[in-house]
Amino acid sequence: MNHIKRHIEEVIQEKVIDFPLHSGKIKTQSGKIFFLKSGHESAIYQCEANGLQELAKAQSIRISKVISVGENYILTQFIEPSRPASGFFERLGRHLAKLHRYTYENYGFYENNFIGLNPQFNVPSKSEKDNWIEFYLNKRLLVQFHLAEKNGFVSQQLRKDFNSLENKIEDLLQNSLEPPSLLHGDLWSGNFLCDSTNNPVLIDPAVYYGHREADLAMTKLFGGFPYSFYKSYQEEFPLKSGWEYREGIYKLYHVLNHLNLFGKSYLPETEYLIKQYL
Repeated sequence: MNHIKRHIEEVIQEKVIDFPLHSGKIKTQSGKIFFLKSGHESAIYQCEANGLQELAKAQSIRISKVISVGENYILTQFIEPSRPASGFFERLGRHLAKLHRYTYENYGFYENNFIGLNPQFNVPSKSEKDNWIEFYLNKRLLVQFHLAEKNGFVSQQLRKDFNSLENKIEDLLQNSLEPPSLLHGDLWSGNFLCDSTNNPVLIDPAVYYGHREADLAMTKLFGGFPYSFYKSYQEEFPLKSGWEYREGIYKLYHVLNHLNLFGKSYLPETEYLIKQYL
């Protein structure tokens, strides 16, 4: 960790007097505070930095500024979290809708990154660039399903059911297609903050350009966000009809990822999400 500390001092041109063991607040001699994440050598830190910088391009929602990044750490602006006050979730909904209006010419991203600690494959094939259904099936659902097979979680019945969903997915999604939106990619309640001015701040992204319903579906896991969030989002950027029905298809990617990361406790929900479309 000493070499990280020395490198950070060179970058910020100031002595660090309070340095965490792995992750946490860094305090400088003059009293400035930054936030450090470290612990192991991985491309995950550079991918996080690139994702934060991509989100910042939309200028729609506050993003923690990247100060420095290396192969075993990322240093960002420190944002003192506050308890959300009245109007916070309405603001989060509106700002997310504005983020989703920031679009690109094709689906995916210029690099692969991570969803949790699992790899997330974003670089599209030629045919996937302008085909959301093909991109989502190949780069999201099939990747996680094959990993679940490798991990020993897939029964003969689950494989049969997944194959049935695979055959139906074009019919299920074809009437909802839109231009590629900039997505946070891992938008659950642990990946945003409320700052001191009651404004939302996005952290820990798994960025790519995709269908915005995928971001919103992720918010419904682990209890979901307050109703006011969804109401203000819809007022700002209404979703196409049928989005509630399609929600489970997008939840499935994250539930499969949790199955692969954390084990069989996520198997019943995986089976349920697939069966509701059969």
